[in-house]
Amino acid sequence: MCAFLAALSFSYLSKTLSGTIMKSSITQIERRFDVTSSTVGFIDGSFEIGNLLVIAFVSYFGAKLHRPKVIAVGCFTMALGSLLTAMPHFFMGYYKYESTSHTASSANLTSSINPCSQHQDVNKTLCKLSSAGCEKEPSSHMWIYILLGNMLRGIGETPITPLGISYLDDFAKEEDVPVYVACLHTIAMLGPMFGFLLGSLCAKLYVDIGFVDLGSITITPQDSRWVGAWWLGFLIGGVTNFLAAIPFCFLPKSLKKPEEANDKTSYGLLENTRNKLTPAQSKPRKWSVILKDFYTSLKKVLSNRMYFTFLCCSLLQFNSFIGFLTYKPKYMEQQYGQSTSKSNFLIGLTTLPPVSIGIFLGGLIMKKYKMGIIGATKFAFIMSFLAYVTTLLHFFVGCENHVVAGMTVSYEGKPIPYHENAIFSECNSGCKCASTVWDPVCGDNGLTYVSACLAGCTTSVGHGKNTVFHNCSCLAVSSSWTGNNSVTLGQCPKSEDCSMNFIYYTVIQVISGFCYALGGTPAYLIMFRCVQPELKSLAVGLYTLIMRVLAGIPAPVYFGALIDKTCLKWGSTSCGQQGACRLYDSNAYRYVYLGLSAVLRGPSYLIGIFFYILIKKSFQNKKSRPIVNGGREDVPINKEDNCKIKEHLPGSSDVENESCI
Repeated sequence: MCAFLAALSFSYLSKTLSGTIMKSSITQIERRFDVTSSTVGFIDGSFEIGNLLVIAFVSYFGAKLHRPKVIAVGCFTMALGSLLTAMPHFFMGYYKYESTSHTASSANLTSSINPCSQHQDVNKTLCKLSSAGCEKEPSSHMWIYILLGNMLRGIGETPITPLGISYLDDFAKEEDVPVYVACLHTIAMLGPMFGFLLGSLCAKLYVDIGFVDLGSITITPQDSRWVGAWWLGFLIGGVTNFLAAIPFCFLPKSLKKPEEANDKTSYGLLENTRNKLTPAQSKPRKWSVILKDFYTSLKKVLSNRMYFTFLCCSLLQFNSFIGFLTYKPKYMEQQYGQSTSKSNFLIGLTTLPPVSIGIFLGGLIMKKYKMGIIGATKFAFIMSFLAYVTTLLHFFVGCENHVVAGMTVSYEGKPIPYHENAIFSECNSGCKCASTVWDPVCGDNGLTYVSACLAGCTTSVGHGKNTVFHNCSCLAVSSSWTGNNSVTLGQCPKSEDCSMNFIYYTVIQVISGFCYALGGTPAYLIMFRCVQPELKSLAVGLYTLIMRVLAGIPAPVYFGALIDKTCLKWGSTSCGQQGACRLYDSNAYRYVYLGLSAVLRGPSYLIGIFFYILIKKSFQNKKSRPIVNGGREDVPINKEDNCKIKEHLPGSSDVENESCI
């Protein structure tokens, strides 16, 4: 049993690690494949689609087969999915980011670049070069392989939790099962932490590291065109999943049952999982009878007002959390000017540990105060609402837009409305500048210009990241500026006030994550007290299905679609088509991203109040009156249930900590 527990723990670590690598690579994939946020959201949701394709098959046939070997096949499938996700990198050629400077040097026009091209034939030459590069470029639909790889990973992940837990429950001593499950999820919590830290490391490395001269690269990790070595994380995840599969190949189909386990009785999720997966010993029934019983049971569950209310409340919450978590690194980049690497590092270091501590302390509080169902409901509601109110403070710690001439401010430095932006001005009218290229430069006056050409620069010195452009006519137009008319590569950094607001944002995230996690365990436990014991398995399965279909899959897509609406400047591919967004309206982004999350989550508390009334009404008799769960309100939720419930918390495949983060 110890060998199986060790193998299962490592598989939990590997599956959560792989899932987090995908979350941490969202921005990199969007930029590398020049897709919109809604498209990359659909790619992220493909994991849930793959999981749903086989969950019924695994649930029914899994226990009839060799469970350790089925888990091994699942781990091998996850490894294959991770490797397939990384494969496009090796077939797409080198990453070519938008840059007027390296295009000019590739044309061998001049060793000293003159961004403000005074002759029309120069631009014609550049257009021909761009068209030639477009014809040789691989298909722009390579992201489909990432979608398929992520879906394959979802298929492979399916058998690990139900078959692994049922195997433990069948062949371990009753008193050991809660300890084993606690060990599983303690180790599983390390996966997201290592995943974000690994994502941070990979994002620091240039996508084509080892194949190109890094000295010729003119962008930095803070640049919106930067793409890190996103593929490296998936290769590491694939190898980890492959190693996790090997031990299961040598484990037996069954173990010798402890004598104490012959008459054991379980009232929680583990027993329901085992009952659902263990093949029936009785004579097989006709399909018509099975379907009729299923319809009757389904009707009973959905007609249960407490369960249905809890389902609606959870659906709104999960839509909010999944969308919020998917684009959290992107929000930190666009709102506070952080690099992808730093965003991932901070999420792994500051968000996940408080969540883990909150889940653990929540269980201790329930045990110490011997909370019944009414007390658990009240505690979960208060903690969740406190976290919600704390999260609303995010609206007040945002940053203003990047100061970009012709986009967010005029060339004189005065703010302009979005619909009045114009990147051309009198100061660059003599230059033949491309309006679609995003190659930002930072002026000595503190203004960012879309390109050195649009800044009116005529000379340059230096090479690579150290290139400096001089004689920039548009800097002289800026009001109250009498300094040098020079610009350097990259956007101007955000203000010091923005840096302070980012610290406040991080503190708010830590507090809100901790508060919500504190009530996370009792919140999920409530569902098992809302339905009859024989319907618990169906209730859990229905809950998981609805959360995946109506939250896990669509939330990243519509969050991404609304975020796309706040884009101020789209990038362009070598074919002249629309690429990934380079510049967002920070204010609009903040209100859309935080507002949508708040609007989805807010009404859930109104439903939560109604749910509390139903719970109190049903369980208010603290005497021995039978309840739908066959117990009494004043009976505390036991330790075993507390351990079993974690099966769908930190290690759950359908959310993998989204709800707590």
